[in-house]
Amino acid sequence: MDVSGGSGQPRSGDDRPAEDAADPTAPATGPTDHRGPGGRENTSEEEGSVPPAPRPNGTPADDTPADTPSGAEQPAADRTAGPSGSRPTGHGTPPASPDPAEPNRPAPGTPAPGPAGQDRHASGTPGQHHSFAHSGIAKGRPPGARPKEPGPGGGILMGRPFGVPVYVAPSWFLVAALITWVFGGQLDRVLPELGAARYLVSLFFAVAFYASVLVHELAHTVAAIRFKLPVRRIQLQFFGGVSEIEKEAETPGREFVLAFVGPLLSLVLAGLFYLAMKPVEPGTVPGVLLAGLMISNLIVAIFNFLPGLPLDGGRMLRAVVWKITGKPMSGTIAAAWVGRALAVSVLIGLPLLNSSGVLGGGGEDAGGMDTVTDALLAAILAAIIWTGAGNSLRMARLREHLPELRARTLTRRAVPVENDTPLSEALRRANAAGARALVVVDADGTPVSLVREAAIVGVPEHRRPWVAVSGLAQELTDGMRVSAELAGEDLLDVLRATPATEYLVVEETGEIYGVLSAADVERAFVRAMARPAP
Repeated sequence: MDVSGGSGQPRSGDDRPAEDAADPTAPATGPTDHRGPGGRENTSEEEGSVPPAPRPNGTPADDTPADTPSGAEQPAADRTAGPSGSRPTGHGTPPASPDPAEPNRPAPGTPAPGPAGQDRHASGTPGQHHSFAHSGIAKGRPPGARPKEPGPGGGILMGRPFGVPVYVAPSWFLVAALITWVFGGQLDRVLPELGAARYLVSLFFAVAFYASVLVHELAHTVAAIRFKLPVRRIQLQFFGGVSEIEKEAETPGREFVLAFVGPLLSLVLAGLFYLAMKPVEPGTVPGVLLAGLMISNLIVAIFNFLPGLPLDGGRMLRAVVWKITGKPMSGTIAAAWVGRALAVSVLIGLPLLNSSGVLGGGGEDAGGMDTVTDALLAAILAAIIWTGAGNSLRMARLREHLPELRARTLTRRAVPVENDTPLSEALRRANAAGARALVVVDADGTPVSLVREAAIVGVPEHRRPWVAVSGLAQELTDGMRVSAELAGEDLLDVLRATPATEYLVVEETGEIYGVLSAADVERAFVRAMARPAP
């Protein structure tokens, strides 16, 4: 999520000046663990530790240790304590008190602060399926605020067919110029009488070709919409297009259809251009354009049918292996390694085939410049395929670990406090209960807001007895109430829908379970991505 939260436990603090406590280079302590069903004894932070210093925009710094409990690493424990600092409800055991003689010593088992700047969006986008007009499916994005619209990096908005925004990336203009130059040279040999006008004809061909690529991508998009899979956008770029579909197909059959429709429609377009070419004189501008569009769409279809990720054919192979084995991961591994083998074959085989004349190259008459151009094109294509196959493996691993992200195990124990409770008193109650979050409740005990961790950091020690928690709290909205039963992609979807730094976690009965920090979810997400593939 594009928000950060410190991992320190709210405390009344020590006697250090606020400036020292806010030093981002000072050691930070990790979140408090609790004794869970497994009976493991854990410890709390030391008295006086505070969350990391806020950034200028009010968001705590990121240089906090990535030690948040996640998945199976920590059992669930009840996170809610009584309003007067009494024994917490449920079966959770408060952590042991630290030695008061050493107020600045980190809690046992607390790792040193890790480096800042970890990849906050590890997937950026999970596996994309590419083609010569490469079609991409971007799924399962990491915990981050889902933007209403893609940012400026998306390119120029061209329209919204089927409600899906279509963007043209700046790199498209580079490839359009390249196609115009190359195709213009070919037209000079076929239709020399055109003169400089051949470049206008070539530019029209480049635009028509990418219109065909857009139709290819729309086929994926329509299939995804039919299967109720959200499509973020379509982007036309250097080597083709990407359809950013944000979820995986639920069955291998749907996965196969989703991948198959793209190259199928390219084949249909090639057939249509062939039929349109029949009544046209071959040596004319329309005849040359139709022949070029027929051949280019045929190449796109054939290339996409190659059975290796990230191509459409690779996703079809993945679906077949998934169906046979019953394991999506097995299908991804098989298709990704075939994709890597395909990348090596393209790198070595494409220049050899072109120099031998099999692909219509100059054969023995091919010059040194043509050989270098062929090798460069083969290297670019091979790099795209190899990288896409690796990304597909990486994102499959992510999806394997997503179920470990459980709201119940990532939730911090919370203490309910009234609106007019002084911050120092609220922190004292939190320390006594082994809690790391504060929930503001009304006279009936109904939660109304959450005290922001970043706001606590900004209050100097000597001011805390005179600052009410209500002035540091964020009002609860419906989107900030999260079920304790949520996990995996369902949990991420809820967090993306309502970006915030903290969320109130509730049981199905409506009882308060605790507070979920977006920073804790993000750190657990990064750790899941770092684990080796199963």
